[in-house]
Amino acid sequence: MMKHYLTCILGAAAIAVAAPADASACTSLIAAQGATVDGGTMITYAADSHTLYGELYRQPAADHAPGAMRQVVEWDTGRHLGEIPEVAHTYATIGNMNEHGLTIAESTWGGRPELEGSGIIDYGSLIYITLQRARTAREAIDVMTGLVRDYGYASSGESFSIADPDEVWVMELIGKGKTDKGAVWVARRVPEGYISGHANHARIHKFPLKDKETIYSKDVIDFARSQGYFSGKDKDFDFSRAYAVTDAGALRGCDARVWSYFRKFAPEGSMDQYIPWIMEGKGEPMPLWVKPAKALSANDLKWMMRDHFEDTHLDMTKDIGAGPFEVPYRWRPMGFTVDGQEYTHERAIATQQTGFSFVADMNKDRHDAMKGILWFGVDDANTCVYVPVFNSTDTVPRALDGHADLYNLSWDAMFWVNNYVANQAYNRYSQMIPDIRRVQGQLENEMDAAVAEASAALAGKSYEEAQAALRDMTVARTTDATARYKQLGDYLLVKYLDGNIKKEENGKFARTADGMPVQPVFGGYNERYFRSIVEDAGDRLKVVEPQQ
Repeated sequence: MMKHYLTCILGAAAIAVAAPADASACTSLIAAQGATVDGGTMITYAADSHTLYGELYRQPAADHAPGAMRQVVEWDTGRHLGEIPEVAHTYATIGNMNEHGLTIAESTWGGRPELEGSGIIDYGSLIYITLQRARTAREAIDVMTGLVRDYGYASSGESFSIADPDEVWVMELIGKGKTDKGAVWVARRVPEGYISGHANHARIHKFPLKDKETIYSKDVIDFARSQGYFSGKDKDFDFSRAYAVTDAGALRGCDARVWSYFRKFAPEGSMDQYIPWIMEGKGEPMPLWVKPAKALSANDLKWMMRDHFEDTHLDMTKDIGAGPFEVPYRWRPMGFTVDGQEYTHERAIATQQTGFSFVADMNKDRHDAMKGILWFGVDDANTCVYVPVFNSTDTVPRALDGHADLYNLSWDAMFWVNNYVANQAYNRYSQMIPDIRRVQGQLENEMDAAVAEASAALAGKSYEEAQAALRDMTVARTTDATARYKQLGDYLLVKYLDGNIKKEENGKFARTADGMPVQPVFGGYNERYFRSIVEDAGDRLKVVEPQQ
């Protein structure tokens, strides 16, 4: 596997004045059985990094001879960490899903710096090794905790979403520092009918100590006591407060993203009580899960991954930082200081530096070849197109195969074509986004219909027949979406050239009867922007008519 250079962490340092140059963050949203329209489970993931190229990873199933060893390479850096014994058979994986529909996502929360692990299993390897060795979410938890127990954990604090077609679990794990290679952890099953999520802050607070749907390392409380992180009764133990760092970055920059998801789907007004928590850490922590007011679809989660706090008090399109075109993006660094006072831009779910994202939809009622659907997109989730990849997929389309990289542009690479579209919109968002939504919506609606049709048509077909049909769909739809997005990017360049907006008639750019270009529309700026100019430089720009 090639180097990925992915760092999914955002804490207080990322929004402070002395923010690191490449602070990044990942988001994972969850919907358990009973909270989805089709009775399955869903999780999402955005792999956000300023140095991550968006591609679709694949490992074929394989049999291994006795004594074979597995090389462990750190996902972030490509650094060789060591080797572990291979198992007799490993399952095929496609992206963060395996052939059985098991899917794993993550978000890094760092935690107490002295607890960064000293073993050889980093968080990325933990995901991809486990996908090759486990069939179900509960098996995955056993594999993951066994790996860090036997070989040690090499990363900092981490949250994992672990889902199969029946169950979704949230597991949080952190190492024990340089003197103990092991880790402490707790895992909780998301109840049926509920939604959950995590976004770079440990979300498991107090948990039941005797509950078959909650499991934890035997020393998770005792170790906290031994380090001086906790001194109360066992029943009052709070994993997040003991092992994570609850500061402004963890709340405003991390929990706020989960709050926005909960607010969108929980009963109206029910999440307002947690605004003091996300803004200032006041009151009770936000719950690990809430019951939505309606069942969610995969499309609901696709659009949630495109969230910029719209229609909330944190709406990124509303303050002057959005500029004259209501741009819901802020370039790094996020923190800034004016007259000695520190400030921060918001950190939303959707962000410009995403390498890849997905919405994983697992349902055992579909054909075995498509019981897991990985709706996969590259670059910014807000402007990407989610294409269907299936648990049986054994071919990576060229548009997603990593033949290009972050320094080498390719017009048949979906990552670069989506960047072509998105980076034009970042300059004139309010004007361009309707055009993007039109093409994006057409493509995703077509793909939804194709998947629904395939689900019905493949009933009763052999696994091999279904696998071939679904493979062809993934390749064809990905190739088509890449080509049509390249056309969209060309269209945006021509239509909005030089600050103008070309007029259109019957789907074509308008011309005069003589075939000459029609005078374009001058898009100008919005009222708020004009007022900000007047406040800053009004006297100089004021029109004064000469005295007669």
